[in-house]
Amino acid sequence: MPLSSLRSYVTLAGRSSAEIEVRRSRFVCDLERVETEEAARDVIEAVRAGSREARHHCTAFILGPDGGVQRSNDDGEPSGTAGAPMLEVLRGRGVSDVVAVVTRWFGGVLLGTGGLIRAYGDAVGAGLDAARLVVRELRLGVTVDVGHADGPRVEHALRGRSGVSVTGVDYLTTGVRLHVAVALDEVDDLAGFVASLTSGTARATTGPTTWIDTTPPQHTR
Repeated sequence: MPLSSLRSYVTLAGRSSAEIEVRRSRFVCDLERVETEEAARDVIEAVRAGSREARHHCTAFILGPDGGVQRSNDDGEPSGTAGAPMLEVLRGRGVSDVVAVVTRWFGGVLLGTGGLIRAYGDAVGAGLDAARLVVRELRLGVTVDVGHADGPRVEHALRGRSGVSVTGVDYLTTGVRLHVAVALDEVDDLAGFVASLTSGTARATTGPTTWIDTTPPQHTR
């Protein structure tokens, strides 16, 4: 899917953790939001450093609005029994910009190939169940310049308008500058909307596109 056609994707609002136990083995899943491979590997090393006594720290991450970067590692577990099922759960839930680290403390009972695949997948699923997810939307940055008298009223109206997020407000000697992020299908209507609020005195200037967090998705499975 070309990047130009992508307008939204799902990611984490913040860190999440969950633990499951399978036949006395403990599996702790740590999930964190990241945007680069370097950041993902920093998270992996931080988790590893905090639990060096554990036998395995298996990992998976997906990056980019299109999920174009995907990596996994079994960290000593039999090939394909840890990182791959972890990655499959992330893909199945439709999340990106996410790294998952599942730390395993061996409980003395061998789980077999099928048992490991289920356990590592279930651990990531539990971590996602505990997470708060957000939709990240591609929006166009716009600055709206209005007079001091109109500033509070225009800001209030924009904050209440669907598809518009006020990301900052500057109080200048010449007036008020509102920084907003506008849904791509709302761009054409914005200038007319602010003009109607200010009898045509407001000035809207478009800038670059940006990704912002919006409302959580209705379904994550």
